[in-house]
Amino acid sequence: MPFSRRVSLTQYLIEQRRRFPGASGDFNALIHDAAIACKAIGRTVAFGALRDLLGDHPGAQGAVNVQGEVQKKLDVLSNDCFMQVAQWSGHLAGMASEELELPAQIPAGQPRGKYLLVFDPLDGSSNIDVNVSVGSIFSILRAPAEVVASGREVTAEDFLQPGTAQLAAGYAIYGPTTMLVLTVGDGVAGFTLDPTLGEFMLTHPRLQVPAQTQEFAINASNSRFWEPPVRRYVDECLAGRTGPRGKDFNMRWIASLVAEAHRILMRGGVFLYPRDSKDPAKPGRLRLLYEANPIGMIMEQAGGRASTGRDPMLAVQPSGLHQRIGLIFGSREEVERIERYHHEPAPLVSDDNPLFGTRSLFRH
Repeated sequence: MPFSRRVSLTQYLIEQRRRFPGASGDFNALIHDAAIACKAIGRTVAFGALRDLLGDHPGAQGAVNVQGEVQKKLDVLSNDCFMQVAQWSGHLAGMASEELELPAQIPAGQPRGKYLLVFDPLDGSSNIDVNVSVGSIFSILRAPAEVVASGREVTAEDFLQPGTAQLAAGYAIYGPTTMLVLTVGDGVAGFTLDPTLGEFMLTHPRLQVPAQTQEFAINASNSRFWEPPVRRYVDECLAGRTGPRGKDFNMRWIASLVAEAHRILMRGGVFLYPRDSKDPAKPGRLRLLYEANPIGMIMEQAGGRASTGRDPMLAVQPSGLHQRIGLIFGSREEVERIERYHHEPAPLVSDDNPLFGTRSLFRH
């Protein structure tokens, strides 16, 4: 692409503002803040273990966050990047993060805005040690009118808005290149970080998830805990061209939500981290507000579908700041098939051919 035709993130947002006059400069500036945080995190991730050798790797390791997960140093550093960039800008009424039990308040005396930012600062950080792609996820909501009018501190309840209320959602992926994938409610665009300019440049202007696929991603080690509709779907995929689907499928599992979403956005597929019986106290593994909803919005805007397995993900009314939920997303036809299986009566198991019943290939 000739240099004269290159479009930066800034130019893209200006054009979006022209198309949607209601979009404010504060809104665009907030997206820039998120992009700046992602650039800083990408640079930090790129150093890897070198930071330990250089003595330039501050932050606690071994602390347990509100999720009950042990924080890595990069989790803490990444959370700090978002906080430091966004809390002084004047665009926000408050923030919520995977790493913080309660919402983060705007410092006293600083200007406050009309938006809320929720984020997972470093998704897939357990993969850092093996150099697998990780990322950051964020979502922008409108602060309740009463919060904006009164200037009061935000509460957890202010963030409990369904995914349909999101104004924008995005993720950054830190891999061979650093990319920012963004939707502001008018399709999905991908931007690649130009290291010579320090700018995110538009490289994927209209991302679309293929409606059909022959690839699925699921953690097969949890198969004994799956509900019958999920077992049925996976069994049918594994049966290949001689089974009821009549075609072969490949199975993937990266254990990094951003990496899984990016692969599906680029070439299709379906991702399943469904509700299961492994821990009855947790109806799912992934967090609704800052993982499932933003990824769900991106998928829906790209022509895909995001679901709980039973219902549209973006229609779920949140009940808690760190609420967990089952998540299935990707190529629309596959997600709709899984939803249909959840609503249909379970098929009978055949003794002659148990492969196509509700029992899993992985069960013993």
